[in-house]
Amino acid sequence: MAAPKKQEIGIELPRLDIRLMEVTVIGDSPLIVHAWSEKAKREMLGKQMKTAKQAKEAKDPRADFESSLYRLADGGYGFPSIGFKAAAVTACTSVAGITKVAARQAFHILGEDVDVIGAFEGTRARHNLVRIEGGAPSMREDTVRVGMGMADLRYRGEFADWYAKLLVRFNANVLSESQILNIVNVAGFAVGVGEWRPEKDGMSGMFHVATEADLQKVEAV
Repeated sequence: MAAPKKQEIGIELPRLDIRLMEVTVIGDSPLIVHAWSEKAKREMLGKQMKTAKQAKEAKDPRADFESSLYRLADGGYGFPSIGFKAAAVTACTSVAGITKVAARQAFHILGEDVDVIGAFEGTRARHNLVRIEGGAPSMREDTVRVGMGMADLRYRGEFADWYAKLLVRFNANVLSESQILNIVNVAGFAVGVGEWRPEKDGMSGMFHVATEADLQKVEAV
């Protein structure tokens, strides 16, 4: 007796409605950046590999400031795109009808890829950065507590007047353009980006979605 033929079942996947939109955000408070420096990464790797500890180098405020900046390939300045996405996802706790899980899966913020030299010889890591515009950074000095409460000075880059254009890739089946604008706007007020942002009990790195008047000023500049 011949074996019955297997019935083939077709698989139909719901079509993703992937779209792109540009969202310009305007800084409401200074953006403080603090990229991992090559020196700090080498020191960390040295401890983990249990290599001989070198004598501590004299503090170089200018070098610390320069190494705190995220550099783009053309010499411009950026900030990790994932930082803006994380802020928007966290902001969903303050937005009715949108969960953090749904938001995390529904959109991505795209920037410019930059290869960063790693601590171990020959290694690199690709970072995705959103371009920060509006002017060059200044060197900021802060007193911080490290280790067993010891005071230390930190020198980092600060963008006093800044704006950024976020390229958002999203699934329109989950989030609409107006919902994205809303969570990004809430993120700028409630969460922020960079050091000493509202999420970390600070007031830096706050922003808002640009209004028509803001866009006219940006285009004029």
